[in-house]
Amino acid sequence: MSLEILVTARADGGTQGVYRHPSGVTGTDMSFSVYVPPHAPGAKMPVLWYLSGLTCTHANVTDKGGYRAACADHGIIFIAPDTSPRGDGVPDVDVYDFGQGAGFYVDAVRAPWAQHFKMRSYIETELPALIAAEFPQADMTRQGITGHSMGGHGALTIALRNPARFRSVSAFAPIVSPMHCPWGDKALGGYLGDDRTVWRDYDACALIEDGARLPDLLIDQGDVDSFLADQLKPELLTEACAAAGMQMTLRMQPGYDHSYYFISTFMPDHIAWHAARLNA
Repeated sequence: MSLEILVTARADGGTQGVYRHPSGVTGTDMSFSVYVPPHAPGAKMPVLWYLSGLTCTHANVTDKGGYRAACADHGIIFIAPDTSPRGDGVPDVDVYDFGQGAGFYVDAVRAPWAQHFKMRSYIETELPALIAAEFPQADMTRQGITGHSMGGHGALTIALRNPARFRSVSAFAPIVSPMHCPWGDKALGGYLGDDRTVWRDYDACALIEDGARLPDLLIDQGDVDSFLADQLKPELLTEACAAAGMQMTLRMQPGYDHSYYFISTFMPDHIAWHAARLNA
């Protein structure tokens, strides 16, 4: 794999970079950002993945997420991929919640999406291999994952399918059950087809019902989030975890919405929570 450096800058004692590479999985160039905190020569540090939400690229959290100081304090590498393939020849539609910017972290099987929209394989397989090869500071035996909204859905489902890979899992205002909300109906139906049994592999609540387990989860959710009742439905995850005997902490944050003002406020808490598990 060839890795192109787009940007590097000094930040909180470490290095913030933005990179691009040709993806064999998506058949496109893919961009992502990596923050490497200050460290001693030869040190190996745990990795925290952040998956972004609808319409976003790596740039939203990189510019507005407020993670670098906390990552520097705790010695954690922070990786932010894109949310979908992009570029000439990649299909798109003129809506915000489907197509480019809305990959939903699935491997699409329906035309015309199947050729490029392979975000599950990209996040689960290709990008981790690239990180391991290109960032020798990354300790790939200590990984955590978090995300926001559609990216919270991605973080939960990827972790539930790969519990041996992740020591810690959290989310900000996640879509907890795409099978039971309009965003999910559009995305899973459009990318995967009408067989709802196939959708279960991309629904955190369904995965838990089907036996997937994690040691514990941390969820933060703003109580004035405009998507709370119709799209996010955290109570469904609470019910699934309770039925499975799985530990979950849901913090309803009064007065907070769905924006990066909310995310950046609680990002240091999440990084400290991940650090306690990744550095144990």
